[in-house]
Amino acid sequence: MKRATPPAPIIRDRKLTVIVIMSGNILLDIAGPVDVFVTAGKMLAARAAGEDYDVLLASPGRSTRITCSAGIQLSCTTSVLGIQQPIDTLLVAGYDNEAENSQYYDEFYAWLATTAKHIRRIGSVCVGAFALAKAGLLNGRQVTTHWEYCEQLQNSYPRVQVNPNPFFIKDDNIYTSGGVSSGMDLALALIEEDHGKDLAAQVARKLVLYLKKPGSQASFGALLPGYAIHNTLSGPLRSWVVKHAHTKIGVVELAQQMNMSTRNFSRMFTRETGLSPAKFIEKIRVELARKYLEDSTLNIEVIAEKCGFGGLVSMRRIFLRQLLLSPSDYRKNFRTALAKDHR
Repeated sequence: MKRATPPAPIIRDRKLTVIVIMSGNILLDIAGPVDVFVTAGKMLAARAAGEDYDVLLASPGRSTRITCSAGIQLSCTTSVLGIQQPIDTLLVAGYDNEAENSQYYDEFYAWLATTAKHIRRIGSVCVGAFALAKAGLLNGRQVTTHWEYCEQLQNSYPRVQVNPNPFFIKDDNIYTSGGVSSGMDLALALIEEDHGKDLAAQVARKLVLYLKKPGSQASFGALLPGYAIHNTLSGPLRSWVVKHAHTKIGVVELAQQMNMSTRNFSRMFTRETGLSPAKFIEKIRVELARKYLEDSTLNIEVIAEKCGFGGLVSMRRIFLRQLLLSPSDYRKNFRTALAKDHR
């Protein structure tokens, strides 16, 4: 009796995915994308697929020990400078401005600039975009980073086109993601790019994640930058606008509060804040409405009236423009468990 011929072993194409851990990192910057790729790899193995992810944690310098923001020390498998095999995907997770600007990391930036052309795709998690920019990889590209640091990235690297809204952006083979958990959104998108929506959705369900997170980074961040809140013109006006938000407010009323002519006020206000008075008022109204939606059980129509939107239709239109979410969706995503009725 002939013995059955054993099936031929599956030869796996293990694509090397390197995650470079910068110092001062938030753990989720690292653990989030790692868990997404590792979970996808296990699912591919269970399917007896011919591809897999070989995930490697690497340090940017000669030392393989990295300290995270929580004080936890991570021991990397290797320094990225010592990797000899071809890298399929490289993600730079996080960025410590003080440490990474020291000469200690000069060798890493030079390596990144030189090696980039040999890597299929390169990305960043959260403020890791600063490392890619420092290596010259983001010039002329559309990118994003954590909403709180978008202005700093734009000012530090004027040739980079920073968009603060998306959770991640792809520009050719360069991928950048927004704040912290956005690295997981990016990792899911890369898996969908490699193996299709079904696998990405299966990974998302396993990790209890959205395959596509609703809204944008604007939903999480402050609409008014710090300088527009504490400015000599806008600072004193902010509390007045909040108090009178339910009334009709325009540039005339703002100028009167500052004892200035309308023309002079408009010119000086826009020059000092980068916002027109009308946009300033609109953003304050949205911020006020957000607080009501988060912390109260007030009807949305009532909130629209209290915040001076002139009606729900107008409020919805402005929310979609500013936050990429409707008022009802914003409340569903951000309402606190202890919301009270503020009358």
